[in-house]
Amino acid sequence: MQRTDLVDLGLVDLGLVYGLLLLVIGLARWNRFGQEKDLLIASVRMLVQLLAVGYVLKIIFSLDRPWAVLLILLVMLLVAIQMTVARVRQRMPGIYRVVGGALFLGCGCTTFLFCQLVIGLTPWYDPRYLIPLAGMIIGNSMTGSSLAAERLAAEISDRREEIETALSLGLSSVKAAQPAVHAAFRAALIPTVNAMAAMGIVFLPGMMTGQILSGTEPLLAVRYQISIMCIITVSVALTSALIVWQGVRSFFTPAHQFREEVD
Repeated sequence: MQRTDLVDLGLVDLGLVYGLLLLVIGLARWNRFGQEKDLLIASVRMLVQLLAVGYVLKIIFSLDRPWAVLLILLVMLLVAIQMTVARVRQRMPGIYRVVGGALFLGCGCTTFLFCQLVIGLTPWYDPRYLIPLAGMIIGNSMTGSSLAAERLAAEISDRREEIETALSLGLSSVKAAQPAVHAAFRAALIPTVNAMAAMGIVFLPGMMTGQILSGTEPLLAVRYQISIMCIITVSVALTSALIVWQGVRSFFTPAHQFREEVD
């Protein structure tokens, strides 16, 4: 029998678990382990950001207008682009253009296909489904994008002489840099592949756990989790592929020579 009741968490309950986190931070400070400042800042940011998002989503749900949902998705995408680029220490030329285009196409296409072909949202902008699903897809694609962008730049730099030798033998820039492209794409997929391999045995994913806690029948929650994990993997793979395909070209001129800014 399916239950639909959900245990309420009040401010006292929230304060208790947050207090435990502060206790851990205090112990780290007392023992001089380090990272206590980062933990404190991250916990405060999490608290403020999530509470703010909760109030914003409450307003968006009450408005029930497509323009409001699209505005939220645009803000999410712009923040994701900025955060992805900020994580990359060794950058390719035109990184904002490359990462922005890849996230827009990769996340946008997969979110649309999943919401329309798999779930069949009615209306298509239903914020209770579209915003959380898009958030999961964009969030996971951010990690793959940053790994792909940084690994590609590092591989191009490390293989500079190898690539120049291949270019001197008549290979195109794309062919000469192909080993770097392959290495960057593999690195981008490692976290997602590892998460899929451990899912259900080592840990229960957040979406599935949340649905079960809210009273959803476990097998239905499993079907949702499998579906969203598949679409997340597709989005990460597509976004990473777009970054390495477009990114590798940014290192070279139309004459298949390294650009001056790469030197």
